[in-house]
Amino acid sequence: MNIRERLQALSDEKNADFVASLTPDVAREKILGVRFPALRALAKELRGTPETEAFLRALPHETFEENNLHAVLISGMRDYDALLAALDAFLPYVDNWSTCDTLRPDAVRKRLPEFERVIEGCLASDQPYTVRFGIEMLMAYYLSSAFDPAQLDKVAAIRSEHYYVRMMQAWYFATALAKQYESALPVLEERKLEKWTHNKTIQKACESYRVSEERKAYLKTLKY
Repeated sequence: MNIRERLQALSDEKNADFVASLTPDVAREKILGVRFPALRALAKELRGTPETEAFLRALPHETFEENNLHAVLISGMRDYDALLAALDAFLPYVDNWSTCDTLRPDAVRKRLPEFERVIEGCLASDQPYTVRFGIEMLMAYYLSSAFDPAQLDKVAAIRSEHYYVRMMQAWYFATALAKQYESALPVLEERKLEKWTHNKTIQKACESYRVSEERKAYLKTLKY
């Protein structure tokens, strides 16, 4: 069986209905309902095979699960240059938050200064899920030792009507409030975000166990 046939053999209609309810950007007929543990197990089995190399070149894919499998395979790449080429080829085809958020490339951890330049290109993209990916990478890898307050301004400057871009902005700033509170707080105090994202950031920060009750009380006073 080829990769699509193997995914179809793992399909689950009930789970497909559930996934469709969570990913409105994806047409229901493109969702097979393969559960993520099975998808990751398949990726582990396929990694490094000639079949996988052909699969990664075969864009665009037809199903949601093929895209998520592609994202898992990219995330496991160890060669940094190969990873960048794979991301460049794949990001234009990412069409939903689930596939976007599955992209967590481990190979960038040792190349964070270089990868930040890639992120800057993502943030300037006219493709919403490329922008979301860039914000997510800053959230996942740059809020600790690689943190630079200028990163906050870059994310705050983004203006988008796309729901999943704005949600990622809010998620990023809520996480920044948990990890870099003193640097992130002025973004809210100075009203650098548009109203919806500003209020959603406060909501998400107040739902976080990593933000103290005292800080939550103050954040609530900053709502529009």
